[in-house]
Amino acid sequence: MARITSVETGLYRIPLSVTLSDSTHGEISAFELITASVRDGDGAEGVGYTYTVGRNGGAIADILKREVPALVNGREADDTEAIWQHVWWGLHYGGRGGPTVLALSALDIALWDLKARRAGLPLWRLLGGFDHRVPCYAGGIDLDLSIEALLSQTDDNLRKGFRAIKMKVGRPDLASDVARVRAMRGHLGEGFPLMADANMKWTVEEAIRAACALQPFDLTWLEEPIIPDDVAGHARILAAASVPIAAGENLRTLWEFKNYIAGGAVSYPEPDVTNCGGVTAFMKIARLAEAFNLPVTSHGAHDVTVHLLAACPNRSYLEAHGFGLERYIEHPLVLQDGMALAPMRPGHGISFDWKALAQL
Repeated sequence: MARITSVETGLYRIPLSVTLSDSTHGEISAFELITASVRDGDGAEGVGYTYTVGRNGGAIADILKREVPALVNGREADDTEAIWQHVWWGLHYGGRGGPTVLALSALDIALWDLKARRAGLPLWRLLGGFDHRVPCYAGGIDLDLSIEALLSQTDDNLRKGFRAIKMKVGRPDLASDVARVRAMRGHLGEGFPLMADANMKWTVEEAIRAACALQPFDLTWLEEPIIPDDVAGHARILAAASVPIAAGENLRTLWEFKNYIAGGAVSYPEPDVTNCGGVTAFMKIARLAEAFNLPVTSHGAHDVTVHLLAACPNRSYLEAHGFGLERYIEHPLVLQDGMALAPMRPGHGISFDWKALAQL
């Protein structure tokens, strides 16, 4: 074992080649990447990251620079659980969620990367090792695309090897959403896995109406129909419409997921490793879902998350959503027959192009 000697932070703004939009966040022209590099006394290094859709990255980076080193320097690097608890409670009064838990997530990913590298194992094997082939879907941000452009984007994703697709809903009129989902179902054929994401757009009653209208199209799930704060509302939608619900990308703690799962409010718990508390928290959420006989899915950060789902017997689909990050890493995600392959390299296997990032 070796003690932590330093934590270094980076903040980068990654422009998107195409401006994206959804029903809640509006236009997204760039993502912020916040990195954490942890080194130990033997000179080994682990790297973690989190991201935003354009704002608040500075707050996350500031926490990693100003608060975290004093909490972790000198601690045993392999003690991921002890460090997680120490940082969580050290920042709890002014934190719990928001930038604080995103900073903790980046740190925790780096620590697990370091631990796996020191062990000479790919992260998914260190976490238990279930199956390195993980079902994967393409997550499009396509709400404002015409139906023709939507189908063209879908064909491009099929050519890339995806065998499951998620589209956006939440347009101003429900009839438009229904027409787009109908077109996608007709294009993909019966039985092809199709998900729809509303990005918290609706009220509970609007969501029930929408879910009932979309029921004939055999959605694998309807994602984030309402705000994440309304657990009872999610349960009402699930009971009224009998359409599976995915939710969790905006939940920040294990305990928030516990409330959803125990409250019968979610069919597919959907943690994001970069904002739920890192690998430590993600795996606890996945095991909690398993105890309730629920499949776990994921949001974002697919290059890390493929390892986590590869260690979960109750995994469902990995979301492939690179946000342009693939331009700045050495080994982008590999797809084979609709399955994402967790790499065999030690750690999570992500190698950033630091020189290219420094030019942003």
